[in-house]
Order: sequence, then C-alpha cells, then structure tokens
Amino acid sequence: MQTLLSHPALMDCRRLFLRNYEVWINIGVHDFEKRGEQRVLINVELYVPMALSTPQHDQLDEVVDYDFIRRSIAQRVAKGHVHLQETLVDDVLQLMLAHPNVRAARVSTEKPDVYPDCDAVGVEVFGMKDKQ
Repeated sequence: MQTLLSHPALMDCRRLFLRNYEVWINIGVHDFEKRGEQRVLINVELYVPMALSTPQHDQLDEVVDYDFIRRSIAQRVAKGHVHLQETLVDDVLQLMLAHPNVRAARVSTEKPDVYPDCDAVGVEVFGMKDKQ
C-alpha cells in the first residue's frame, strides 16, 4: 500500500499499519464459497495525529495499540459469513474510524486462492474524519 502522508489533512499524522494479516473466513456469494472458509489477507493503515500518538513516557496507553486493529478484525470475522469483500472492508474501516485517535484509515482485503493465474483479487477503501 502506498502512504497517504502527503495528503494535506494527514501531514501531521503518524502512519500505523498491519500488513497481510491472514484470517480464514466464510466469504463469497457462490455456493462452493459458502461451504467453507477461505484465506483472506487484510491490510490496514491508520493515520493518527502526532499530537495524539507521540509518547511522553514510552507507555503503550499513549499510542494506538496494534492489538486494537487485530481485535477489531477478529470480532468482525467472528460475526459469520460475508458475501462481499466490499462489505468486509467497509465494516473494518468503520471499526478503525471509531477509535477516537484515528483521523483516517485505509483497509484492503485480498483473496489469494481464488484464481490459479493471478496472485489475488481484492478490494480497498479509504476513509477520513474531519480534521481533529
């Protein structure tokens, strides 16, 4: 994923990322996809203002914890079958933007095992709150 830190509303932000988080999920609209789980890779970028993410005491509670990202994704995946990758990325994006310190987020999903003649098929979405 390319960074968005050159965007004027994000230039005062720090970028956090989770790369290629592998989950197994029931996803897809075809009958064969509804019978079992598929491997999905999830990528997340969070843009957090430096003023809200620069630790003064080197403590975890001074920053956005990566566990928040993983836990949020796991909770969404646990809800059950998803028909579309678009639905999954939209849901994860909303969870990321719900964090009070996150100004913007980018989320993508990839299904790497769908076609034998390409690396993956996927979807990406970006969202930003009004500048805090």
